[in-house]
Amino acid sequence: MNTIYIKQGEEYELGGQVTTIGFFDGVHRGHQFLIRRVIDEAERVGMASAVITFDQHPRQVLQTDYQPELLSTLDEKLLLLSKTHIDNAFVLHFDAALASLSAYDFMQEVLCKQLNVKKLVIGYDNRFGHNRSERFEDYVQYGKALGIEVIGADAFLPDDEKVSSSIIRNYLREGEIEAANRLLGYHYSIESRIVTGYQNGRKMGFPTANLDVNDCHQLLPAPGVYAVMVRLKDSVGWKRGMMNIGRRPTFDGTTLSVEVNLFNFTGNLYGQEVIVSFVSKIRDEHKFDSLEALSEQLKQDKDHINRLFDEAYKIEENIINKQ
Repeated sequence: MNTIYIKQGEEYELGGQVTTIGFFDGVHRGHQFLIRRVIDEAERVGMASAVITFDQHPRQVLQTDYQPELLSTLDEKLLLLSKTHIDNAFVLHFDAALASLSAYDFMQEVLCKQLNVKKLVIGYDNRFGHNRSERFEDYVQYGKALGIEVIGADAFLPDDEKVSSSIIRNYLREGEIEAANRLLGYHYSIESRIVTGYQNGRKMGFPTANLDVNDCHQLLPAPGVYAVMVRLKDSVGWKRGMMNIGRRPTFDGTTLSVEVNLFNFTGNLYGQEVIVSFVSKIRDEHKFDSLEALSEQLKQDKDHINRLFDEAYKIEENIINKQ
């Protein structure tokens, strides 16, 4: 996949493109279905297939106080897009000037003049342009005037279940990891940097690596204990682990803490960037009467997680193959 960062007003020497447009947060199964439609159409007419996406969430520009709960960073989104086998990914810088363009002006200035789009495949519920006020029929009429064939894509409804980034976010907020993973088509992951923590886990024989919450720009799942797979961002090796998201009630904690215990790992992780892939929620976070009771529960959690992986070894293969 070629990744091209588009600059406003700059012209590019491109052959005819069959494309679709969207933010594609998480590149979930619905996005994959739409992109497959683009690729099939491009192959049918002998053109390049492409997606058009943005470097930041549009609402961050339209609402200055908006804090997006993203499913994927830009880098991860581009990696996921590359796995669809699309030919080109055009990344637009979303700013006030781009947001002010009407749908017609966007199609004329960006799709026609810059990207040489000949066919535009639009998701069944997608809208673009200033205030997103136009309908699909309007895009079709604009396309006829500009020499772009506009094609409407069907909804992707596996087992009559709607797939969307907002639905996946809701599942994650509720700790429904398996449901979120089912709609994503892969295991949900977050990226962050390891920082110095409270050292309480080490005292109980479960040393934990604490993730910098402020460095994580993705949605954190609901508080609880999770079975995860972890790898350093610059390595290829994955480790089993258990993660706790919460406020450490046994230690009367008040601030949000995200910490992971890696199984069979020795070494210093401080300052390193890691990727954590969520497999299953094991239990809710609880306050225990003593450190001994918490330690015993952690042993049970670890055994539970190891059994989960041993019984479904393909989970590890799927996570490894995703990267």
